[in-house]
Amino acid sequence: MKADILIRGCTILPMDEKREILEQGLIAIRKGVITYVGRETDAPSLRAEETIDGHGKVVAPGLVNCHTHLPMTIFRGVAEDQELGKWLSDTIWPLEAKLKPGDVYDGALLGCLEMIKSGTTCFADMYFHEDMVAKAVERAGLRAVLAPGIIEAGDSERGEKLLKEGVGFARKFHGFADGRVRVRLGPHTVYTCSPNLLMKARDRASELNIGIHIHLAESKERVKSTKEKYGFTEVELLESLGFLKPDVLAAHCIHLSEEEMRLMAKRDVKVSYNPVANMKLALGVPKIRDLMGLGVTVGIGTDGPASNNDLDMFDDMRVAALLQKVSYMDSTVLPLHSVLGMATIGGARALGLEGSVGSLEVGKKADVILVDFKKPHLTPVHDFYANVVYSARGSDVDTVIVDGKILMEGRKVRTLDEEEVRVRARESALDLLAR
Repeated sequence: MKADILIRGCTILPMDEKREILEQGLIAIRKGVITYVGRETDAPSLRAEETIDGHGKVVAPGLVNCHTHLPMTIFRGVAEDQELGKWLSDTIWPLEAKLKPGDVYDGALLGCLEMIKSGTTCFADMYFHEDMVAKAVERAGLRAVLAPGIIEAGDSERGEKLLKEGVGFARKFHGFADGRVRVRLGPHTVYTCSPNLLMKARDRASELNIGIHIHLAESKERVKSTKEKYGFTEVELLESLGFLKPDVLAAHCIHLSEEEMRLMAKRDVKVSYNPVANMKLALGVPKIRDLMGLGVTVGIGTDGPASNNDLDMFDDMRVAALLQKVSYMDSTVLPLHSVLGMATIGGARALGLEGSVGSLEVGKKADVILVDFKKPHLTPVHDFYANVVYSARGSDVDTVIVDGKILMEGRKVRTLDEEEVRVRARESALDLLAR
């Protein structure tokens, strides 16, 4: 049996329904697809063009970042210690008004580099000039679900223009980069898009058979103002418009009533839980146990690097668990397998990709990471899941494979020149701030 890549001697966390940990494991990859996952002693005779030594390493599915604004890497550290309204209106939106396509490309490429170095293989993005993000994804070798941002903010002509551009982007880039790029429409929020624009975005997404990525119930103040303006909460308003469907990915979902959570479960709306950014902007804590208890699919997202400061999903996994435990005052909330599941197969399900990625199973795309466990902070190993969720860091990721192609091995990135990417992003950031 022939393979392109063999990973030998590793410990495998497949994240499939069996929840089995496979020690002395072997993974075979052929033409971008996993052809064997199991113990090496049970494997058929295999030969490969490239063999990776997995001894001392834990192999897991690549992490899935369910919500970010990738080009905001160039805003990292420029808007600190501000509440959401001031953060947006005084700093972020004025900077974004000055963005050029080249800035977006340089920031996105830096974000891709950061994600490769920390084990994220797939991400959901919402931003402007998403064609530049798509090109960065193609060059870096990652997988992405991209949503061009649509904001009206009282300017109906602007909203219509951005919606038209988003539809054009979807027609051009859905399936781009050998199928690694998929597209959704990205109406920003209920408070920056009118009901009319939201309905149009819903209709276009359905016509194109693509999903929607939106911020929802993020701020208590915004939820209150929406109720005062329309007589509905954000979720109720979207329901009245026929907006809520299984292809909707809703970021944040912090300020929801029990009735709203039940409605989201009924409509099979997917949720991105963004714990670090929610903490940093003091927005609150979503009721993740309640949402998951109702059957809502929940993934984890970092949010943008301006409201989180990094894209390390290991950090967000750890905080995601701890924040829920202290919020419910219950140490049993979000057990280990559930947390890693949210960052892998749960994230894939939230993006509609669970049939191809998110777990290590025969027939799925080979999106794989190897975590080096030969570290003091990962020693000893009493529970592999505990070490991954609570002790590991993005910098412990040794090897990253996407679509069967090695993007990084031994911490050395193959697809990008790290120094060039960092220098270009730094120059773009300084130039933007000087405009």
